[in-house]
Amino acid sequence: MRPLQMVDTKTQYHKIKAEVDAAVIGVMESSQFIGGKPVTDFANNLAAYNGSKHVIPCANGTDALQIAMMALGLQPGDEVITPSFTYIATVEVAALLRIKPVFVEVDKKTFCIDPVAIEKAITPKTKAIVPVHLYGHAANMDAIMKIAAKHNLFVIEDNAQAIGNNYTFSDGSVKKTGSIGHIGCTSFYPSKNLGAFGDGGAIFTDDDALAAKMRMIASHGQSKRYYHDVVGCNSRLDTMQAVILDIKLKHLDEYIAARRKAADYYDAAFAGNPKIETPFRAKDNSHVFHQYTLILHDLNRDALHQFLADKGIPSMIYYPVPAHRQKMFDEFGGSDYVLNDTDWLTERVISLPIHTELDEEQQAFIVSAVLEFAGR
Repeated sequence: MRPLQMVDTKTQYHKIKAEVDAAVIGVMESSQFIGGKPVTDFANNLAAYNGSKHVIPCANGTDALQIAMMALGLQPGDEVITPSFTYIATVEVAALLRIKPVFVEVDKKTFCIDPVAIEKAITPKTKAIVPVHLYGHAANMDAIMKIAAKHNLFVIEDNAQAIGNNYTFSDGSVKKTGSIGHIGCTSFYPSKNLGAFGDGGAIFTDDDALAAKMRMIASHGQSKRYYHDVVGCNSRLDTMQAVILDIKLKHLDEYIAARRKAADYYDAAFAGNPKIETPFRAKDNSHVFHQYTLILHDLNRDALHQFLADKGIPSMIYYPVPAHRQKMFDEFGGSDYVLNDTDWLTERVISLPIHTELDEEQQAFIVSAVLEFAGR
């Protein structure tokens, strides 16, 4: 059996090695390492795939979120509503810009922000909602967009973990996550479903004016070289990453299918075990399984984590300390929040290996170990 990894990027690379190597050598031969046609081509291809009018490539997913908030004109003292159960980048950028993150509960089944909690948290200072499509499952965008329209709020989708997810609305229409809100943001960190060989990110929007402003912000606030109209930053997707991502984009649906197949295997293996709750899949919603995350009942999560490690099986705990309990948010009153469902989840979730190269022999070994622990 091949050694187990949370994400096997090396084996994935070897399947497309010839094409990737040729593209990388082409960049080195051209010596065009920043910008140019390859970056534009990737942005256009990604826009077509995602059903978005504009894609603005940038340096990473965190920058994408920051640029989005800057482009919307959010000011110090404004409030954005966000889940606490998320990677820190979602809320870190708000704090960096002196915008107040307002933490709300998530749905215990989907791990995504609870629309009922959003509505209760809206104040006159609220300017935006930042739903996170956590672990690859889409947030309830039907309800979120209705709330945003009702209260005249912006929606910034954190789509770092769910690129390629088809969201079905109540009227039967379908859109990709990241193309639903006013702005969508994603990350190309190597472990993502569409991962670079380094850092990278992108921003999606259908709004021409927002797109123009975000391009300026990502390039030192300039629309014309050496003419700086707004305060910006330096956030670029380099050409090497663009050509690699453009190749991998052609395989993204195939990668998603492989992840779903692995998830199906886990689901069947753990079905009926009262101590192991498998990931929820909404009836009219897809799940792209960036992570395969269990909720444990009457099992010691940390002990299972160590038990698996002793057998050479990696597992991860995303995220053991929710954002509102992080020291960095003390000044925003983080410790004053009572988010019982969020705290409950952070004590019980554990993620098993899931990636495009996972085979049944590996999964059988993982499942056997988990069930052995659960049967103690």
